[in-house]
Amino acid sequence: MRGATVVNGVVGSAGLEASLSALYAGNRLALANKESLVAGGSLIRAALDNNGGELIPVDSEHSAIWQCIVGEERSSLRRVILTASGGPFRGFSAQDLESVTVEQALAHPTWAMGPRITTDSATLMNKAFEVIEAHYLFEIPYDQIDVVVHPQSIVHSFVEFTDGVVKAEVGFPDMRKPIQAAVTYPDRVAVAHEPFDIVGTDLSFEKPDTATFPCLSLGYEAGRIGGTATAVLNAADEVAVAAFLDGRLPFSAIASVVSTVLDAHEPREPGSVEDVADADSWARRAARTECESVTG
Repeated sequence: MRGATVVNGVVGSAGLEASLSALYAGNRLALANKESLVAGGSLIRAALDNNGGELIPVDSEHSAIWQCIVGEERSSLRRVILTASGGPFRGFSAQDLESVTVEQALAHPTWAMGPRITTDSATLMNKAFEVIEAHYLFEIPYDQIDVVVHPQSIVHSFVEFTDGVVKAEVGFPDMRKPIQAAVTYPDRVAVAHEPFDIVGTDLSFEKPDTATFPCLSLGYEAGRIGGTATAVLNAADEVAVAAFLDGRLPFSAIASVVSTVLDAHEPREPGSVEDVADADSWARRAARTECESVTG
């Protein structure tokens, strides 16, 4: 008999311990705290493998992948394709980004979110975190995780199978749906909703501009390094974004701060929450120092 359903919507890496506690108890974890996997993905996987719990994603992109692969053999997955809105600065040049304001960064074109995640969406760091999250959720190599910019945010993700078939989950931006799917699975609960009408809506897709928005590449880099590198990525980004939101760091410097801290880190495989916390603390100190050096 399955245990309780626990929804973790804690903000930041502080959610890791709650996620592990839910899984240690053999519960179903509806995970809205992506930092649990970004900071401590290997610990989450170990808790899943050893305690009989269940993990269901709440992020719209990962919920889409999960819904597409229910009932499918995992060996039949060829790759997953995460969609990204591109944020408010899609099409900007690196020079354009040097003068953007906090107000501009927080003006997301399709989703209403908190300040940090909205800023992370503008830098594409949020998508970098989602790449790492997908790696741990679906146990799929980074080489089989792609990102495509889709400004309309209607196709939430694609899954390509080994026979060439591609599935997608679509719908207008609405976080109630992935939350409901995670909480009520395996049932589909009937609720009042507007019928999905895509007539007259144009859908477009483009490659992400990783030269202008290097945070996405930093996510792949940290993920491939593994160990505590992803915890450092998350912590350094949180400090850099806070400095930007406080007016202490230019938007264009967020990626360079994170990159410098990641390069300076000596990763190791975490064996406990304390190991993750130590890496997190180190990264925060290093990022604060780097922010100060950038602004003089």
